[in-house]
Amino acid sequence: MKLTQLSLFLENKPAHLKVPCRALADAGISIMTLSLADTEQFGILRLIVRDWQKAKEVLENAGCVVNTTEVVAVEVEDRPGGLADLLDIIEKAGINIEYMYAFTFGRGDRAILVFRFEDPDEAVTKLQAAGVGVVEGVSLYSKGK
Repeated sequence: MKLTQLSLFLENKPAHLKVPCRALADAGISIMTLSLADTEQFGILRLIVRDWQKAKEVLENAGCVVNTTEVVAVEVEDRPGGLADLLDIIEKAGINIEYMYAFTFGRGDRAILVFRFEDPDEAVTKLQAAGVGVVEGVSLYSKGK
């Protein structure tokens, strides 16, 4: 139920984002979704790919420092208020969100969001108990092949 996300610290300078993107492209690895957050001096690139172990090796061989983190993909109704309703459930369950971002695709009338929760295992259990669709990696990874 959890996905492995790759996180890279990048210096906030021209062409530094290109290094990991080019390395993955040259290795034939598609980025399923990403998030880039920055500060004045550095950025954090967060990636989800189908084969995270291979991607991690490729990125490290390209000189990148790569950390892995467990994240959870959750379905949300793709309509006005869908996210607000999901956040109500998360708040009532007492789940802490560290950050989130979205996939570029959905499933039918549902969008897919990626959440980094303080305790991913507890979050999955509580979300499923509340009837929230937690997306398995296998179904995400088969998308768009």
